[in-house]
Amino acid sequence: MEAAISTVVSQFKNYAGKDGSASTLSKDEFQNLVSSQLPNFVKLSSDPGAIDQLMKSLDQDNDGELTFAEFWQLIGRLASKQAGLD
Repeated sequence: MEAAISTVVSQFKNYAGKDGSASTLSKDEFQNLVSSQLPNFVKLSSDPGAIDQLMKSLDQDNDGELTFAEFWQLIGRLASKQAGLD
């Protein structure tokens, strides 16, 4: 599990900061990450409307960017769904 967590953190850092802050994901960075790294889990990753809706559901402070803690909610949701716990 440690390797999996390390991978999630590394991928977040890899995509964050290309448009601005290195500690958050912009909408475009989030879309690129989801499309590239989670294409089978987030089926509508190529639909900008679906990405907007997903991002809004995660963006707790409504600043238009996702912190790692906000992004981690998605990982938790996807893991729960994968395990049949949702």
